[in-house]
Amino acid sequence: MNFVRFLAIVVLVCLLASCQQRPPLATGSPTIEGPYRLDTGDQLRIVVYGQSELTNIYAIDQAGYVSLPLIGEVAARGASTAELEGSIEAALASRFVRDPDVTVEVASYRPFFILGEVNTPGQYPYVPGMTVENAVAVAGGFTPRANERVMRLSRQLDGVLYEGRLAVTEPIRAGDTVYVGERLF
Repeated sequence: MNFVRFLAIVVLVCLLASCQQRPPLATGSPTIEGPYRLDTGDQLRIVVYGQSELTNIYAIDQAGYVSLPLIGEVAARGASTAELEGSIEAALASRFVRDPDVTVEVASYRPFFILGEVNTPGQYPYVPGMTVENAVAVAGGFTPRANERVMRLSRQLDGVLYEGRLAVTEPIRAGDTVYVGERLF
């Protein structure tokens, strides 16, 4: 009889715990907002006005640098496009071009990853404005065992790994890893 009572209490506690929702990461959190930060895997369209031989699409390498003719490697990891524009302009102005005018834009974003209880987990191309719900749709939808309300997110910012929980309506970024967990019942 005591075992049955104990089992009933355990089941009740599990039910109550599964009904409780953890709040998503705060919208004002640095893990959600702020300018897009460049990293390995991003393809950049760099335009140097009046210098057609420097205008091209460049990839950020594994070390976090973009390599341009004349000036060589420029640190790009963790920078915004505006910060990278300034770095390239400064390097060109110091040696080669008088008053350079540089524009940097992301030609293609690094992929995001989705794991867990989705039909086709893996790596997918990122599209600006994606939400967790969009990422799940790209991965073929939820499996029958998926917890469809709250997902886990891992994001690397400035060398620090942030982890948290997100609702399906929350935005994701390029390079994020979304994990869809299994529901209890």
